Amino acid sequence: MLHLAMFFGVVALLLAYLTILYNGLVGLKHSVAKCWANIDVLLKQRHDELPKLVEVCKHYAQFEQATLIGIMDARNAIASHASQHRVEQLGAAETTLRGLLGQVFAVAEAYPELKADQQFSHLSQRISQLEESIADRRELYNDAVNLNNVRIDQFPDVLVARLFGFEAARPLRFSAEEKRDVDVGALFNAR
Repeated sequence: MLHLAMFFGVVALLLAYLTILYNGLVGLKHSVAKCWANIDVLLKQRHDELPKLVEVCKHYAQFEQATLIGIMDARNAIASHASQHRVEQLGAAETTLRGLLGQVFAVAEAYPELKADQQFSHLSQRISQLEESIADRRELYNDAVNLNNVRIDQFPDVLVARLFGFEAARPLRFSAEEKRDVDVGALFNAR
């Protein structure tokens, strides 16, 4: 009788431990999803601001139309990749958009009327704030992804992860070009 009680006690402890592991993995999976949702909100906010910026710039006839078209194309690509959770493609589209926005802000220096335009000033500040927030959220997302991926690879979590189909999440990476310091001189010469 004592052996049977010990056996059921060990089984109960093992089940409790497996439940704790499972719940921890579920928590990490939802943390990754929450961090992604936070990025998505900011991407949508920036998505709504970019056409306004392009429209203000269009009022200055000589302003580079190719750059403005590129911004709208990158904006649409980001929206598409974000909605389908294609992390690698989103990173590439983000790199493109950031380069084009850098060109817009640098070229605006050559247009005193545009630079003095209150709407342009407000939009450029708003987009810069959103860019900073996206960078912060991207860091939190990648931290959550890392925690998730480490846990599903560690023993004994790996057993529970495989049993219940937990998958590794993909970090949001950017090109080496985006990680370098901005060459402001090159942006001015890009006109």
